Amino acid sequence: MVGARGILVLLATMAVACGTPRPNTTGAYDAQLITEDEIDASGGSSAYDVIRKLRANFLSYRGETSFRRTSSPYPTVYVDGQAFGEISILRTIPAVQIATIRLYRAWEATTKFGTGNMGGVIAISTRR
Repeated sequence: MVGARGILVLLATMAVACGTPRPNTTGAYDAQLITEDEIDASGGSSAYDVIRKLRANFLSYRGETSFRRTSSPYPTVYVDGQAFGEISILRTIPAVQIATIRLYRAWEATTKFGTGNMGGVIAISTRR
């Protein structure tokens, strides 16, 4: 009986340890958001470095988005709500100027920023 009790305690401990989310400033984890605290703690020098260290999936290839290849399969970068460029532009944005970085999936990007963003959008909000 002690062996079974020990296994249950071990499993419960593992579940808590593995399931603990990283909180953002509101206390809830959001896999599509990188907060200012996370940016500062990352030690990245540019938006690209921060994303690569914390949420590398933001930079991933999304696959062909149309038969005519009229839209990039990579996310488009927006800064403070304005189109800023292709994903490579992230290397030019200093991390110290960034408040948040959010990934919008294709359907969210189309709703928020309009058509032509089938690879999604990486939206950066700057510190004011």
